[in-house]
Amino acid sequence: MTTSLLDTKLYAPRRRTGLVSRPHLTDRVERGTQSKLTLVSAPAGFGKSTLLAEWRDGAQADGSATAWLSLDAGDNDPVAFWTHVIAALRTVAPTVGAKALTLLESPDRSIEAVLAPLLNELNALPHDLVLVLDDYHAIDSPEIQIGMAFLLEHLPGQVHLVIATRADPALPLARLRARGDLVEIRAVDLRFTPDEAGALLNGVMSLGLTTQDVVVLEGRTEGWIAAIQLAGLSMRGRDDIAGFIARFAGDDRYIVDYLVEEVLQLQPEPVRTFLLETSILSRLNGPLADAVTGQDGGKGMLEALERQNLLLVPLDDRREWYRYHHLFADVLQARLRDERPEHVAELHRRATEWYEQNGERAEAIRHAMAGRDLARAADLVELAMPATGRDRQEATLRRWLEALPDELIRARPVLSDGYAGSILVRGATEGVETRLRDAERWLDLAAEGPEAADSGAASMVVVDEDAFRRLPGSVAVHRAGLALLLGDVAGTIDHARRALDLVAEDDDLGRGAASALLGLAYWSRGDLEAASSLYAGSIPRFERIGHLSDAIGLALALADMRIAQGRLHDAMRTYERGLELATGPGAVVLRGAADMHVGMSEIFRERDDLVGAAGHLQHARDLGEENGLPQNPYRSRVAAARIRQAEGDPAAALELLTEADRLYATDFSPDVRPVDALKARVWIAQGRLSEAMGWARGRGLSVADDLGYVREFEHITLARLVLAQGARDRSNERIGEAIDLLERLLEAAENGGRTGSVLEILVVHALARRARNDVPGALSSLERALALAEPEGYVRVVADEGPAMAALLKLAAQRRDASGYLRRLLVATVTPAARAPGDEPLVEPLSERELDVLRLLDSELDGPGIARELTVSLATVRTHTRNVYAKLGVNNRRAAVRRAGELGLLSRTRDGRPSA
Repeated sequence: MTTSLLDTKLYAPRRRTGLVSRPHLTDRVERGTQSKLTLVSAPAGFGKSTLLAEWRDGAQADGSATAWLSLDAGDNDPVAFWTHVIAALRTVAPTVGAKALTLLESPDRSIEAVLAPLLNELNALPHDLVLVLDDYHAIDSPEIQIGMAFLLEHLPGQVHLVIATRADPALPLARLRARGDLVEIRAVDLRFTPDEAGALLNGVMSLGLTTQDVVVLEGRTEGWIAAIQLAGLSMRGRDDIAGFIARFAGDDRYIVDYLVEEVLQLQPEPVRTFLLETSILSRLNGPLADAVTGQDGGKGMLEALERQNLLLVPLDDRREWYRYHHLFADVLQARLRDERPEHVAELHRRATEWYEQNGERAEAIRHAMAGRDLARAADLVELAMPATGRDRQEATLRRWLEALPDELIRARPVLSDGYAGSILVRGATEGVETRLRDAERWLDLAAEGPEAADSGAASMVVVDEDAFRRLPGSVAVHRAGLALLLGDVAGTIDHARRALDLVAEDDDLGRGAASALLGLAYWSRGDLEAASSLYAGSIPRFERIGHLSDAIGLALALADMRIAQGRLHDAMRTYERGLELATGPGAVVLRGAADMHVGMSEIFRERDDLVGAAGHLQHARDLGEENGLPQNPYRSRVAAARIRQAEGDPAAALELLTEADRLYATDFSPDVRPVDALKARVWIAQGRLSEAMGWARGRGLSVADDLGYVREFEHITLARLVLAQGARDRSNERIGEAIDLLERLLEAAENGGRTGSVLEILVVHALARRARNDVPGALSSLERALALAEPEGYVRVVADEGPAMAALLKLAAQRRDASGYLRRLLVATVTPAARAPGDEPLVEPLSERELDVLRLLDSELDGPGIARELTVSLATVRTHTRNVYAKLGVNNRRAAVRRAGELGLLSRTRDGRPSA
């Protein structure tokens, strides 16, 4: 929608001169702003919009912030509705809504996630705000009603909602009423009293009616304002007013039909024709009116109609855009269909043409459909598809397509393919195959050669020639997506490869989508090198075309692959890049920012920086789950659980994992680290082997299983369980079964380049060898594991094995000079909760001078300052500092102070005793 048309929706009708003031009702509206919702509910023609416009003028004069949105059928799409609601709010609170608008672009959004940041921003406003939603009866979308109920439930105290509607909305009115959060103004309140009717008819319209005439007219109309106003227009110039009043009676529809006809008969034929022909327009200006009527002078005609108070409502201060009173328009349209049915389609055709020429494709489609020019509508929908995809308005696209006859869509290969895509984006598959076959039928015909193509030319319709040229690649992409949703990994690979063969090199969207789907398939097969390469190549393509949400989602998956490959440094760089995309430039935070912090938390935890890990989780919480992808709620709880386990609190870890299991959600990515398997690992560490066995039986796991990547994590967990059973029962047979399974897993992981798994398998293999008293074999596996772990900074994968691993590490230290890394691992095998002051699990304790240096590192002094304090040279301080770092297993001052705090070293006196 262009700016000018959107502005008309945000424009509150100004109180026109000559209207009857209704202070008792405007006072009720004003008092209602102390509650959550004011509902103005009455049939058409009872002055709802006029009342609210009068109240708004008074409120603005007092400095109140009031936003206005006039709704219509086009707002029945959730994206359009909330986009326009935010646009209205921004007229009085310009800083709100940026996050919500970003979230609306996501096809897997939840309305709660969209509205949560908007509500937070509204809550932070320093002033009161009122939002008026006029003509709310145009909205019947269940998704919108759910969102509105959520909005009302969580509406901040300084924000108030006013709804004007012909029928009560599907909102929790009874609950609001019971809580005292609802003020209602209904038809019985809005009806004109005899005094108000007299003020309109005599004071405004100067008809000179007697009191008796006014009372009779008010009684006949039951105070229905539109009928009274129409009656007044009909009585202009009549001599027998009393007789006119006596002649009409009947139900509301009859009265309005009668009165409109009376008003129309009073108009010159050019005015009457103008009113009838332009009644098809929901909004009109001079040029549009000229185009529809085929006459000049539309602007002047509209100005004249407004001067006559002929039920024309201005929609902007410039008097450029107008609309007819809804009731008046309804009757005019009915009259047009009765009198000139053959002209209706032509009028809509002209409106379609004008809107198309002025870049308003959605309005053009609406008029094409209203005029039953469905072929033209189908053409316009085909041309609109790229924009609907870019703006994430798939629901609007589906609504258009569902309104078109199936035979029209089947004759249009581009439309058929687009329809398939609009279904897939919801994660659904029903109907996709049929639509893709329709598209392929035409592609096959075209591929047979010019003669075959010519024979079908009369049937095939293509409007977007560029889209048709890209159609083979697009169909292949959609076939790959369909195969993936159906669990057909081989089919996904075949179709995605075909798409890459067909899509042009400069088509970033097509190639990015095909590469991502192919990468997902390879990932599911455990070929992480191929998968990560495809993802790494797709991310910059989506960045180039501005699809940042897609790029962020791919970055999260790529980091998961890097971790599986044992490449923590690369994973951290990927998270950092994803965070850059999500948080800058500008103040808008894109969805996915929270996920990047959760991922970083996992890496900090693995490197035994539990404080840093908790800090990143807090950053994620501060951003809110609305700034996370659908997986964020469960992933963040898994990360928190692993921190609690590292801290020595398995009970808290299990609670978090249970919550994570309840919140589990995923996209197309394979579930390679199931939450239930994580819970089983905690049970094994606690010695609750019967519960872990129940998990294994439930999953159908056996040491003799064929191995595959998707279940690799589960099989490593099973190996841990079998080893624990063997150690408990002192069964060499069970330990041997664990070793055999581990060795098969090791071979598969090494062949697949999954170094993350290789590292863990070697650690467990070392423990298994030690359980069989094979110390050389155990140390050999441990040495291999440490060689892989040290360059990437792994700690917890080794240290989480506890005392058994600490014993092996000490044996390893005796075989070679104990490195700083080995010391760091030994420190980490003792949980922070178990590290009381005096407990110093260091291979080599700190000397007294090193303790002095350490305490001064926990001060504001720099290196020269520490040297002066200790009366030594700067070089000596540097030597002591390097020794401190090596013994603590850290590489910087901040980490040394933190590690020393965990060990209680900073609270000791020089004689090594705890300070008082």
